[in-house]
Amino acid sequence: MNLYLLFKSLHLIAVISWMAGLLYLPRIFVYHVENLEKKETTKIFETMERRLFFYIMRPAMLITWLFGIILIYINGLETLTYLWLQIKLILVIFLTIYNEYLGSCSKSLKLETNTKSARFFRIINEVPTLILIFIIFIVVFKPI
Repeated sequence: MNLYLLFKSLHLIAVISWMAGLLYLPRIFVYHVENLEKKETTKIFETMERRLFFYIMRPAMLITWLFGIILIYINGLETLTYLWLQIKLILVIFLTIYNEYLGSCSKSLKLETNTKSARFFRIINEVPTLILIFIIFIVVFKPI
């Protein structure tokens, strides 16, 4: 069996899982903020947010990083000199920071200290989509 293709497949599965969470969690925040007066409903959203973040998003993020680093190692550390890979890594670092920011938003919603509006969460929900588009084009075309 070709280990490179196995690791690449596992990397892609983790990326897809992570991206699904990055796209879905802010949408849950929108519904959470819009229903703050309904305590029973907000408890459901808190459970959904916690499970999505801790059981899907964070593990998928860590697995994405793990297999991404393994792929770089297999291809040779000199691949880190490629500008397209450097840009990709910067964007993935930004997604990692964004992931952890969403975790802090979830915590503030649970503690009822959130000051962000549903509109804010709708807007930041577009961030991972834009970054994903850039990453895909950079990886596929390797323009630089």
